[in-house]
Amino acid sequence: MYPHRTPRRPILQTAVLVLAGLIATAPASLAQSTPSVHSDDPFSMMRGTQEPGEKRPVKLEARLAEGGNVMRDGLFWRVFTTIPDTDGHLKLVASAEGGSKTINLSPGDYFINCAFGRASATRKVRITHEAGAGEQISFVLNAGGLMLNGRLGDKKPADNTQLTFAVFEDRNERRDLVAENIAPGSILRLRAGTYDVVSTYGSLNAETHARLKVKAGEITDAKLKINAAEVSLRLVGSKGGEAMADTAWTVLGASGDVLTESSSAMPTMILAEGSYTAVARNQDKLFEKNFTVTSGEGQNVELLLSDDQANTDGEAYD
Repeated sequence: MYPHRTPRRPILQTAVLVLAGLIATAPASLAQSTPSVHSDDPFSMMRGTQEPGEKRPVKLEARLAEGGNVMRDGLFWRVFTTIPDTDGHLKLVASAEGGSKTINLSPGDYFINCAFGRASATRKVRITHEAGAGEQISFVLNAGGLMLNGRLGDKKPADNTQLTFAVFEDRNERRDLVAENIAPGSILRLRAGTYDVVSTYGSLNAETHARLKVKAGEITDAKLKINAAEVSLRLVGSKGGEAMADTAWTVLGASGDVLTESSSAMPTMILAEGSYTAVARNQDKLFEKNFTVTSGEGQNVELLLSDDQANTDGEAYD
């Protein structure tokens, strides 16, 4: 009644087997995609950073001021990718120190940072596929230098072993510390701007404050006037006599506040210009003497056993 139909299942099974055989015997280049030999990261295009392509030379240079000379030393270069890794950090691709530098980079986007001491600048750049000469990237850092020194009074040089500086900068109604424990004569590399400088002479109260301006491409050489002097204390039996041992000392400021204490027979200290009281304790006896410090004029303050015994009625020194 109906025409005879040839079964199709054996033909379909044969086609599947042939296709499977072709895939199995296909070259590896057809079975999977081969990453570019020019890329260190086969997924770089997906990450949005480096792209496949030959590395290109990129020359980096920087000037402190617009129109200034290219820096030959003192720079620190760092090159980062633009996409953070899984930890949220930018990968450091390259770094160099000195002046102008040439770094080979694959095509792609990068952050390039140039640092000059505490002054720095960062730019986002794109390295293209274009063949030919390498690229040149120039920075203007808008930075300068600050060299700090000090003198006692108008002429006498300060003892540099007793002198340090701290530099502060005003930022959005905040006073931020830029650098501290700066030795005299050293050059601090800073962004152009105005800074507050505090000098500390000795370890007590001799401080000097100044507001200084740093200009791009220039070194500001500042010598701060320090109103202080070195003072030595002695408890003696007669003028010019030998300092008595087992003496405990207290030095009070003009307002009566304790500035320092010492158990040395002849303590030496640096004090700011002003009025003070020296109190000596020896064998349960107290001695005191008022004295004045004049800037740049060191002095020996002697307390005499016969003349400077303290009136302790209603007073106590602990």
